[in-house]
Amino acid sequence: MSNRYITRHITFLVTVISIALFSFTSANAQDGEALFKANCTSCHAVKEKMIGPALKGIGNRRSEEWLIKWIKNSQAVLKTGDEYAVKIFNDYNKVAMPSFGLKDEEVKAILAYVKAEEQKPDAPVAGAPAGGTTPVQESQPIWLYLLIAASILYLLSAVLGRVQHTLARTVRQNEGLPEPAPKTRWESFRHWFRNNKKLVAVILIFLTLYGSVKGWYSLQSIGISQGYTPEQPIAYSHILHAGDLQIPCVYCHSGAERGKVAGIPSANVCMNCHKYVRKGPTTGTAEIAKIYKALDYDPDKGTYGPNQTPIQWVRVHNLPDLAYFNHAQHYVVGKVACQTCHGPVQDSMTVAGQYSPLTMGWCINCHRTTKVNMAGNAYYNDFHKQLLSKYGADSLLTVQTIGGLECARCHY
Repeated sequence: MSNRYITRHITFLVTVISIALFSFTSANAQDGEALFKANCTSCHAVKEKMIGPALKGIGNRRSEEWLIKWIKNSQAVLKTGDEYAVKIFNDYNKVAMPSFGLKDEEVKAILAYVKAEEQKPDAPVAGAPAGGTTPVQESQPIWLYLLIAASILYLLSAVLGRVQHTLARTVRQNEGLPEPAPKTRWESFRHWFRNNKKLVAVILIFLTLYGSVKGWYSLQSIGISQGYTPEQPIAYSHILHAGDLQIPCVYCHSGAERGKVAGIPSANVCMNCHKYVRKGPTTGTAEIAKIYKALDYDPDKGTYGPNQTPIQWVRVHNLPDLAYFNHAQHYVVGKVACQTCHGPVQDSMTVAGQYSPLTMGWCINCHRTTKVNMAGNAYYNDFHKQLLSKYGADSLLTVQTIGGLECARCHY
């Protein structure tokens, strides 16, 4: 009886420990990624400088204890006069990083995710095929580790089951007891189920918690299209035009200076240059010829025909109808650079994709931390004087200060 008791509990402990180890590793990585995307991506990237510094190598620059304090409450660290904290604050226009109500374990999970991301090789951009997407780094084969673990557990369970069966038969022979009638698989399963209720309860609890976490993150990501990079009908390279040729964004997206929508440029805007530029450095004449075809344009004669058709561009950014956003308010009045929301298109985007999550939380965080440039801005002349008298000349006037968190600003 004691052998059976020991065998049962050895199986129970090995199973629980294995499940705990694998679930902890997976959940920790998943939570770190989710926490990073929810709290950090509005200002930081791992390998690129954005509103804040790139996070690559952050574990080598400061200790984990210091980073936990900084991430949870940067203002408190600044008040101590910490030399490194003050330098970061001054280097980034004295914009304080907001405080986050994170636990130490959550901050450690974020730091572990950053460390894992910085060790991944950079995806090639220059050699990416025109009109396609940048190759995606393959994920680690977690399923392989799970399969190995399941095989080990199965083998261990089979060995222990065989040992238990042999011990039970030996006991029956010594005590002169008859052999039990053979059981069907269903009867064996019911017997195992009744005699391993604690193990079954642990498995059910684990599956319930795991399903709840997966379901939460699945629901949380509904409507978020960050990373969406559709293939376009013409392979237009932002790296070439905005980067190498340094064409201003508003030359093509002129609506950003005048109204709500930045707009997609008409083919006539393309023709301002491509009447004369007929060959691209990577695609030759193939892609420019698509513009000519849409306009029914004969480049040799320099004439337009009657059979013009619109280019079917695929829309990338699309806010829900319940949210109002005005490009002119941010670009012209707020002096917000296009790259703040759309990313470094001039450096890394052959095909345009959605760089930011465009969630309400992301917008609110930006409004809480972005300084409003009022000095010399005629739009804010009188309002600036009122705010200075109310908050003081040394105050950090953010979008939040001027009512940027009021619901009716974006939802009306």
